[in-house]
This record gives sequence, structure tokens and C-alpha cells, in this order.
Amino acid sequence: MNKIIEDLNWRYATKKYDTTKKISAEDFNTIKESLRLSPSSFGLQPLKYIVVENKELREELKVHSFNQSQITDASHMIVFCSLIDIKENHIDQYIENIAKTRSQEIEKIVGFGDYMKKEIFPMDKSLLANWNSKQAYIALGQVLHTCANLRIDATPMEGFKADKYDEILCLTEQNLKSILVCAFGYRSSDDLNSSLLKVRKSQNDLFYTIL
Repeated sequence: MNKIIEDLNWRYATKKYDTTKKISAEDFNTIKESLRLSPSSFGLQPLKYIVVENKELREELKVHSFNQSQITDASHMIVFCSLIDIKENHIDQYIENIAKTRSQEIEKIVGFGDYMKKEIFPMDKSLLANWNSKQAYIALGQVLHTCANLRIDATPMEGFKADKYDEILCLTEQNLKSILVCAFGYRSSDDLNSSLLKVRKSQNDLFYTIL
């Protein structure tokens, strides 16, 4: 079997974590690097990732996550956040980063920044929020496969009260909004879901070819 397909068949949304097993610093850095390298529209990355290690804080967040045990039992958890508003300095800093990283003269790429501003600034708040949040899901897809490749379990979670997370983590004043949560760790040996066959539609149901 192809290694990619093997990885994807191995992973599942882990429901019960082994609280005695922790992800190594090296592997967790790989997870973070995978998120850093995730694609995004324009390459702008209008995201922040909040790594919550504090046990008491995770217990508090669990209450606002329908008491799902993954919040506290997994080795690590990350709150994926998107920017509420994209400001001129975000784009200017991105253009500066491009110039520095690629050793380019900033004058030659400032037009790209002007183009982004022209496309992004006219968006109303709801459209911008929707666009920004989609970038978090692109990153999620990439990190799920990264984890599967490392044989680290991951559970993407939308079952939480975003307004409470925003309040507890003081996100709004940082121009951030929580979009989704992902728990990372190692499945418990008695998580019954780990032995269930993956249920997916067939390729015939999902694809058709236009010739």
C-alpha cells in the first residue's frame, strides 16, 4: 500500500487519549513546523496558534468544550485562531518578509502588496472572517497528515464555545478569534474507535471525469 494511503487509513479522530504518554519536543516541533509551512491564500497566513499547556486553563476550557476529555487528556492542544481584521501593517510586514527571505528589492514586489490590499480591504467583516477561517482548515488538513506520518494521534474539534475561548484566552483584544481546536497525543489502548474500519464513500461516488 502507498505510504500516504497507509497513513490516512491509520489515523482517526481519537476519542480517548493515554494520559501517560507525551509527545517529544522534537516531534511537537515538527507539528509546529508543519503548521508554519501550511499554504494560505496569498501566503499571508492570517493565523495564530495558541498552544495551551497550563493544566488549570485546559480544565477551564474543557467546561466550554462540552466536557470532551481530549481537551485535558491529550499530550498537547492547540487553538487555531484567525485574525479578525487584516490591517495595512500585516501586508507590509509580509512584503518585507518576502524581500528579506528571497533577497529581493522591496520596490520590485511592493505591487503585490498593493494588489492584496486592493482585494482584501473592500471585504466586509463577515466575508473577511469567513476567508480567514478557511486558512485555518487548510492548515488543519496538513497537520493531520503530518501527525499520521509520525504516528501521533490528533483530534480536530469544532465542539467548543468560541466566544468563551475568546474571553478566557483574551483573544479579541489581540485581534484574534478562535476557529477550531486540535488535540494531539497517543490513543488509549481501550479507545474502541481505534479498531473500527474507516467509513468513506467510494471513488465512484465522489469523482467524475470531464473529458
